Amino acid sequence: MARWVQVFLEAQAAELDAATNTQLAYARDLQGFAEWLAEKSLHFSTATRDNIEGYMIDCESAGLAKSTRARRLSAIKQLYRFAFDEGWRNENPAIQISGPGKSKQLPKTLEIAEVDQLLAAARSSPRDSLRNTCLMELLYATGMRVSELVSLPVTAARGDPRMLLVNGKGGKERLVPLSPPAREAMAAYLTEWDATQELVAQQGKPVSKFLYPSRGAAGHMTRQRFFLLIKEFAVRGGVSPAKVTPHTLRHAFATHLLAGGADLRAIQMMLGHADVATTEIYTHVLDERLKELVLEHHPLAKP
Repeated sequence: MARWVQVFLEAQAAELDAATNTQLAYARDLQGFAEWLAEKSLHFSTATRDNIEGYMIDCESAGLAKSTRARRLSAIKQLYRFAFDEGWRNENPAIQISGPGKSKQLPKTLEIAEVDQLLAAARSSPRDSLRNTCLMELLYATGMRVSELVSLPVTAARGDPRMLLVNGKGGKERLVPLSPPAREAMAAYLTEWDATQELVAQQGKPVSKFLYPSRGAAGHMTRQRFFLLIKEFAVRGGVSPAKVTPHTLRHAFATHLLAGGADLRAIQMMLGHADVATTEIYTHVLDERLKELVLEHHPLAKP
């Protein structure tokens, strides 16, 4: 079964230009299904529709969220679609299985004051304050995904750009405007970056191609490291760490722009959403906040 997954992932990478993170997610989801089949002495080549549905029932019984179950079923469906196209199976056992659907939970966001507190905490970092300020300013100014942020090439920061070139999902590039504070933070950090990398070069080591270099295998800061950093900023800034993730900054970027009158299509382009329907979730966030304001402040809303 490992061979099935390997060939499937290679095809995804070659034909659909699937991002590394997408491939890793497929691998994890299919590994879980493979282990479940192996326990029952089954194989991808012999699993039936009943087997797949049985696996999904077990996932639900294990308490997995709807979104997780939907993602796992999507991976299984794509594997069997590929297997059918390649002639590994004479039929597709997953083709008529319906997913659990996605929960309609609204994305969590932050108030402008809370974002200011996080930015202030990044600026006052006891170590790497220029780097941390650049990270946070760019994230809030652009709404980038964390994987896009940590893997930015240093060439994107050269020349005091007014627009940042972001390499998004599936290798699709987009341009996002930079605010003056973000440009200032990036310029200040780039001066430090150049000085540090000059020392690296003097030691006979290769200079990093990434804006946020790391000695890890990827060569740049990992998503996990940034996740821990942003939690540190939350604690230092007096914001509940439970509310703060890299993705809540992305949501805050979109919500605050929309509240300020930005066009939904423009926000879609900056976020890198393929479909404007994905971006429309932020209009519901604003609707909910308006309802809360009315219920809290309108004189006739109080008992």
